Amino acid sequence: MATATDTPATPPPQHTIHILPAPFTHSPLTLLAQGAEALVYRTVFLTPHTPCVLKYRPPKPYRHPILDKRLTKARLLAEARVLVKCRKDGVTVPAVLGLDAENGWMVLEWVEGGSVRGVLDGWVAGGGRFEGVEAGNGVWGLMRRIGRAVGRVHDIGVCHGDLTTSNLMVRTGASAVRGESEGPQTQTQMQRPKRLTPSALREAAMTSDAPPVFELPPEEPPPPPSKAQSTSDLEGDIVLIDFGLATQTVQDEDRAVDLYVLERAFAATHPGAEALFQEVLRSYGESYKGGRSVLRKLEDVRLRGRKRSMLG
Repeated sequence: MATATDTPATPPPQHTIHILPAPFTHSPLTLLAQGAEALVYRTVFLTPHTPCVLKYRPPKPYRHPILDKRLTKARLLAEARVLVKCRKDGVTVPAVLGLDAENGWMVLEWVEGGSVRGVLDGWVAGGGRFEGVEAGNGVWGLMRRIGRAVGRVHDIGVCHGDLTTSNLMVRTGASAVRGESEGPQTQTQMQRPKRLTPSALREAAMTSDAPPVFELPPEEPPPPPSKAQSTSDLEGDIVLIDFGLATQTVQDEDRAVDLYVLERAFAATHPGAEALFQEVLRSYGESYKGGRSVLRKLEDVRLRGRKRSMLG
């Protein structure tokens, strides 16, 4: 007769640990985000004082290895091509610093600043209110810059595919490709470790089995934003990130869907900012020649979205 003690215990869940390929096997890594397809880390690249973003697409064990490798390579190359095209045509996006499509990683420029979602949250925490915003408030300028940035991307024939407030960055300062900003560094910027000469690097590599590891200092929690600080955070260039779902198209339908996704993102994260989002659309319509026709198409997309919400 079977007893309760005879029942086999449920095995503990196994957590997959991703081992990154070279040259990031021994690099200091800080996980920034984890999506369905990729892991995003903050690390250094080429030199110990060059911060960057590492986007790594780990192998998917549920897919056939050959198919998985082909899909990973195709998607990484497609994203890199879109980023290079945007940079060439004057759109503000992170620069591609390195790419290994075979091993599934891409290194991007580090953008100093915060997402539009985080900046608006900080503005509200500092005393800002979406209702009755004055005409000269900096948040109106932020909305106009968002509209122009999205219009510029659409004007060159690129649709983002995942246009949310988390994929729009507000860059603080004049960040260069190396990730450094002019003027005194803030707490959010990376403190530079001691610079090592090439001879010191060679000596360290010869006397140790493992390559030298450069550790990043722990990040201190930021202080609560003051009203002046939250207002200054609204100033800065708009940088679009995460082009993993981007496509090259000139169809008004695809552009309108991009705007609809952004509109729904604003409604979900900042419900009181509906009036402000109208400034985004107005600036978008004035940003390029085909903007107004896209706004007309947006009305049709909204109707389909409402109908789907009603029907479930």
